[in-house]
Amino acid sequence: MDQRRGLDLAIGDLYAAHARGLVRLAWLLLHDEQDAEEVVQDAYVSLHRRWGRLDDPAAAAAYLRRSVVNGARSALRRRGVRQRYAAALAAERVVLALSPSDTVVAAEQRDELVGALTRLPQRQREVLVLRYYLDLSEAEIADALGISPGSVKTHAHRGLAALRAGQER
Repeated sequence: MDQRRGLDLAIGDLYAAHARGLVRLAWLLLHDEQDAEEVVQDAYVSLHRRWGRLDDPAAAAAYLRRSVVNGARSALRRRGVRQRYAAALAAERVVLALSPSDTVVAAEQRDELVGALTRLPQRQREVLVLRYYLDLSEAEIADALGISPGSVKTHAHRGLAALRAGQER
C-alpha cells in the first residue's frame, strides 16, 4: 500500500512538472488538441505500468518524451490510414448528380436493356449477364455454366449480335 502511494505521488509530481510541455509537444506533432492530450495520457499510463522496470526513475521524464513522440507517430499513421480509407470510399461513392430528365433517360435505357436481354435465348442471356454484370472471364463463365470456353464465346457473340440487331430497328 505504501509503495503504491509512493508511485502515485511520483507520477503526480511528474505530471505537474511535465504534462503541459508534453501536450504542447504532442500538439506540435499532431496539430490536434484532443489527440495530443490522449497521447500524453497514454504515455503516463504506460509509465505507471512500467515504473518498476525503469532502471533509473530519474529518467522517467525522458521516457515520457519518447512515449509521446512514439504515440504521436502512431496516431499520425492511424490518421493516414483513416484518411486513405475515407478517400477510397468517397471515390467509390462519387455519383454525378443527374437532372430529372437524365434520370428518366437512364431509367428508360435500363428498361430497354433488360427487355432486350429477356428476349435472348436463356444461355446467351446467362453468358452476357455473367460477362458484363459480374465481369467474369470466359473460363469462369464456362465453369459456372458447365459448358466449354468455346461455347461461351459462341453464346456471347450471338447474344451481342442479337442485341445490336435489335438496337438497329
